[in-house]
Amino acid sequence: MHAKDVLTDAYSRIQEEVHAAVEGLAPDVLNARPADDANSISWLVWHLTRVQDDHLADASGLDQVWPAQGWDKRFGLDLPRRDTGYGHSPRQVAKVRVDSGELLLGYYDAVHEQSLEFIRGLTAKDLERVVDERWTPAVTLGARLVSVLADDLQHVGQAAYVRGLLQSAAS
Repeated sequence: MHAKDVLTDAYSRIQEEVHAAVEGLAPDVLNARPADDANSISWLVWHLTRVQDDHLADASGLDQVWPAQGWDKRFGLDLPRRDTGYGHSPRQVAKVRVDSGELLLGYYDAVHEQSLEFIRGLTAKDLERVVDERWTPAVTLGARLVSVLADDLQHVGQAAYVRGLLQSAAS
């Protein structure tokens, strides 16, 4: 199995988990926060998608899906257009609200498709390319793809946990 096949499989597993965390939930559950300083499912999924969109667009030279496909307008968030949620305060987290899970999943799936299209075209040599020299050692494309993967898995796991908390509290 080639590295790009492993990455394709791994990113596809994130998609499965994102759908499992979001599907079937009403907006009030998606937007609920277990505590005033906690993240909602909406914020967690939006954030992991924004980070994947931002980082992979930068590494691939493609446009971010968020502005290019008009998702920024569809969400209509009171946040800067290029915001990814990194370092958000509880007040900023509260601004990320959705009217439906379909909106979250639509954006995620669009980013996922662009990501997989990029990953499928990679060679082993591509994974060695330096994409960020601000770190020591410099970040290669392979390291960036794994970093995004790890971050996404953490956040989707958090979203699944919040879903379980909210569903337990409702029963």
